[in-house]
Amino acid sequence: MTAAIEISAAVLAAAAHPLDGGPGDYDALLELVGDARFVLLGEATHGSHEFYEERARITQRLIREKGFTAVAVEADWPDAYRVNRYVRGEGQDRTANEALSGFERFPAWMWRNTDVANFVDWLRGHNAGVQAGPKVGFYGLDLYSLFTSVREVLNYLERVDPAAAQEARQRYACFDHYDEDSQHYGYATGVGLSESCQQGVLAQLQELQQRALDYMQADGAASENFSEDAFFYAQQNARLVKNAEEYYRTMFRGRVSSWNLRDSHMAETLDALTRHLSKDGTPAKIVVWEHNSHIGDARATYMGNLGEWNVGELARKAYPGETCLIGFSTYQGHVTAASEWDGPAERKRVRPGIAGSYEELLHAAGRERFYLNLREESPVRRLLLERRLERAIGVLYLPRTERQSHYFDAQMAQQFDAVIHIDQTEALTPLDATSGWHSGEPPETYPEGI
Repeated sequence: MTAAIEISAAVLAAAAHPLDGGPGDYDALLELVGDARFVLLGEATHGSHEFYEERARITQRLIREKGFTAVAVEADWPDAYRVNRYVRGEGQDRTANEALSGFERFPAWMWRNTDVANFVDWLRGHNAGVQAGPKVGFYGLDLYSLFTSVREVLNYLERVDPAAAQEARQRYACFDHYDEDSQHYGYATGVGLSESCQQGVLAQLQELQQRALDYMQADGAASENFSEDAFFYAQQNARLVKNAEEYYRTMFRGRVSSWNLRDSHMAETLDALTRHLSKDGTPAKIVVWEHNSHIGDARATYMGNLGEWNVGELARKAYPGETCLIGFSTYQGHVTAASEWDGPAERKRVRPGIAGSYEELLHAAGRERFYLNLREESPVRRLLLERRLERAIGVLYLPRTERQSHYFDAQMAQQFDAVIHIDQTEALTPLDATSGWHSGEPPETYPEGI
């Protein structure tokens, strides 16, 4: 260890709040949250058990002690809404596994895993004990479910206005040529091989919004709250179709355009959810679960230099002083990830953080698990304002090209209000783990080493 690292390690060790699994682990973090209405909890990978487990622990305390009433996650709206019905004691699903079975699109294991199932069951149990006040909901912010959302809009209109459903079916018929292949649609329209469905999906959203009162009254056979929630669900699906159509049409034009469209949609959905859940003068309080790359302020990373923004940046701008962005970090261990898009889930070994990275620096603190306050002016904040490499593992992990594929430069203390470092993490367990996941990845010398 170099002298500089030794000095930095001492600064980190002095500022670290150890996490030992006790009930007081996150007392200091909840004090930092204060009266914030939006707590955004990240993850350095999409497949580490500890990140999901600790986010659940923090979220449970925010619900019990701070009055948070919604969890919004990096998942598709209709799939997550099925879980929302389950945690509220509605719908037909009898178990968390059944409620999560709507997550069929790659990477299904990102939400169909044992940690999410445990948290969903906790939410259902918590809501069962709510005697007065709102129950806690579970919502998706993402926009990949274009065709599922089309079906959900049509299902709603069939119930409240069959004639309008027929008109909607004609507008959405533009998508029929693509066999529910969103990327095929995006390519064909993006390069001019066929006309886009842009006008039709926009017209459908506008008509749905204009007839909101009529539809909720037509759906009034159920309770008032149900008809309002049902319309909101349908409206969000229609908005998702509009935004997803644009997203897939622009995804072949470059990363910046498609990234910004996706994160703008997630921020827009968060805003709509906030308005919908704010009742009787009481502002909604929402926990967000997404990857660090979405919830850390993009202006503090290379992303901002490229012209990209993200949910964390947009939330800070929309709700100044009411947001708390919390990142996660790990040095080494194992992760559930794929080797290629649409590939099977594998249990992969995470290499130690590279030299000069935040991962190496936090590892040098010599503590297994700890929390750092990065908002208050302090030696540790100044240390983590230095630009360094930071690792991001998504649904793919490519250790052979790790430096190029998974590291970017950032200023962690501007990116997050706090960071939780778990030095060694383990892979989350998919509910549908295959034999390939159980056998783990081959050694890195394979096949040369045979």
